[in-house]
Amino acid sequence: MPRVTDLDIPSLDDVLIHEELRYDRLALAEEHAKLISALTEDQRRVYETIVSSVEANRGGVFFLYGHGGTGKTYLWKTLSAYIRHQGNIVLNVASSAIASLLLPGGRTAHSRFKIPLTAAEDSTCNIKPGSALAKLIQMTKLIIWDEAPMINKYCYEALDRTMRDILRHSYGCDGSKPFGGKTIVFGGDFRQIL
Repeated sequence: MPRVTDLDIPSLDDVLIHEELRYDRLALAEEHAKLISALTEDQRRVYETIVSSVEANRGGVFFLYGHGGTGKTYLWKTLSAYIRHQGNIVLNVASSAIASLLLPGGRTAHSRFKIPLTAAEDSTCNIKPGSALAKLIQMTKLIIWDEAPMINKYCYEALDRTMRDILRHSYGCDGSKPFGGKTIVFGGDFRQIL
């Protein structure tokens, strides 16, 4: 019987990155063409602003406000299809498990970024520099965070501190910028928290 060697087992780094790159790029290109053709004028402006930030590797923090039914999830799907059909990584997260199910490849923010469940003023995420998750974040072109107003501000601050730390020595990133210079888009409806 053949023996399993360390060379036969993919590293965790490869698994996380491969999982985010495994999408059918041709199918996504077709989906993107269909989705982008139906964007409203306002959605198209937002789309172009975010894509411009990603393509220029400028980084930036954006917030898309809108009540239910205004097309935020549609825009998230369009952005995700574009980034992924280019062969790049987009991480789709949401503040709740139900909302994450509506996003392509979505996960909860706590799960994806190892945010402490009881975040405090000085909390950080459980992501070590050089870890598999840190490498995934380094390769990520865009982070989309839906239902953002539903979560404590300390969770965002913990992610910001952590990303600045793990990205400060990465090529094309800037640890002095918010979220290490990555482009991140928050979205949601503040009326849901009243």
